[in-house]
Amino acid sequence: MSIFQRDNYTSEATAFIESLKANKPTLEKEQRDGRALLWDKQVNTEIQQDMQAGRVAQKPYVYQTNA
Repeated sequence: MSIFQRDNYTSEATAFIESLKANKPTLEKEQRDGRALLWDKQVNTEIQQDMQAGRVAQKPYVYQTNA
């Protein structure tokens, strides 16, 4: 055993998360479902390539007027 290791130490944050998971066993599934709803999307590569091809280059100085 290391001299820096505490016996059976659990931080307050870890204890809170463990108690939250114990009180609500469906929490992890709900988190995965929420992530899938917002972030895990199927990307259509054809549309993405069309968007990249149609992009117009920005001028070096955006606020310059064409006189």
